Amino acid sequence: MFGTDDLPGLAPGLCVVDETGWTPATTLTGTRLPELLDSAVRLWGGTPHASAALAWKAYSYWAALPVVLGWAAARRVPLLDHTEALIHFADRRALVTVGLRESIPVAVLPNDPLALAGLPQVRVVADERELLGALRATLLDGHLSPVVSAIQGEVRIGARTLLGSVASGIAHGLLRAADNLPGSTIEAIDTLLDALGLADLVELVPGPNGEPVVQRRTCCLAFTLPQPKVCQGCCIRS
Repeated sequence: MFGTDDLPGLAPGLCVVDETGWTPATTLTGTRLPELLDSAVRLWGGTPHASAALAWKAYSYWAALPVVLGWAAARRVPLLDHTEALIHFADRRALVTVGLRESIPVAVLPNDPLALAGLPQVRVVADERELLGALRATLLDGHLSPVVSAIQGEVRIGARTLLGSVASGIAHGLLRAADNLPGSTIEAIDTLLDALGLADLVELVPGPNGEPVVQRRTCCLAFTLPQPKVCQGCCIRS
């Protein structure tokens, strides 16, 4: 969708064939969270809570991207709870790299050809509502929310700030891939954010040329860095 299979935050091909050097994302609720947060401090030089917010912004974007694009493009949802996601910090182009286990279950609708394929990792759900429920249960409740809680155990930062980055990342990812998605991208963003309970954290507004852009209602704290950055759509922009 983005014209390359080599994105700086995702494993090439998404699925990890050889897990050597990778660890499950479950470690971000324990032993590897300090490594993620310390890497962000070294990279951006901000305060611990600002660096944590930016580390989360990067991680949640790459973790959510295969799931939301799978849903939007083909109604095929990788059930990416934090046992099915893998991470490493070896690629200097990115703060963290996210991959999917080859055995990751994928939820599909009854009319999907995969539903009849007899593959052990395919989960057939009844309808669109159940598909979105499976997406929320695995991506948000079973993956991102536990990491949010772990981050809050390390630094003082509100859940709304962190979840605002999830909402923003989902909207940005879908807009970036809009030319390769069926139907209305704006409707897809609205549907997905509603299903995740994040719709109040961003809005889509007309950009300079009339194209939709993401306006955040929370801040990722990039403006507090030693070299301040005010993102497009930042809620503090005058």
